[in-house]
Amino acid sequence: MSRTARLFQLMQCLRSGAPPHTAQALAQDLDVSPRTVHRDIDTLRGLGAVIDGAAGFGFTLIEDATLPPLGFENDELEALVLGLREVEQIGDPDLAGAARSALNKLQARLPSRQSHRLAHAVLTARRFARPETPTISVARLRQATWDEMAIDFAYSDAQGAQTQRRVDPLGMSYLDRSTVLVAWCHLRQDFRVFRLDRMSELVVTDQSFRPRRVPLLRAAMAQFQAQNKGR
Repeated sequence: MSRTARLFQLMQCLRSGAPPHTAQALAQDLDVSPRTVHRDIDTLRGLGAVIDGAAGFGFTLIEDATLPPLGFENDELEALVLGLREVEQIGDPDLAGAARSALNKLQARLPSRQSHRLAHAVLTARRFARPETPTISVARLRQATWDEMAIDFAYSDAQGAQTQRRVDPLGMSYLDRSTVLVAWCHLRQDFRVFRLDRMSELVVTDQSFRPRRVPLLRAAMAQFQAQNKGR
């Protein structure tokens, strides 16, 4: 690995996870010696990155030289913190981890006054009854949705009856007690909503429905809204 690539990777390590980052941990991530990490930290500081800490105490990225400080109104900042904390509570493990990482990166790129405000935000989110745990890989489902690839899975309804489905995944919604997939169902030839905790045996097929996801999702939302109005 070139030194430039290593410096870039070191910055990525400093941006992610909960600080402070010890030289030993950074050295393991980069497969170098702690002494090399200390030299590289000095180099990054010379390039403009504000990195707090010293040998024996760990390092914290205070200001990222690669991006200008972000500016938010105070209410905007509170809204961001609240939204990301909510994702930590209701998201699948990958999404919850991404929310924590995003908060850390955001804090590192804010001006010092607002970074302090983010760290000590007055708003947070707590869920005492979280949505039912999905029984499939939500990360794979999200990727299939972005890639516009049809998926196969087994589905159990509320009575326990199981069917095999092939659907075009259009989007997901996080409800109070469950997470659901909105999809075009090949079996029913109509839009359907599937609870992720009732899905199993997920397989991503090689059947593409690109570029129809966005118009199909709009049509699905319009259909569901019309059905709700008729009740």
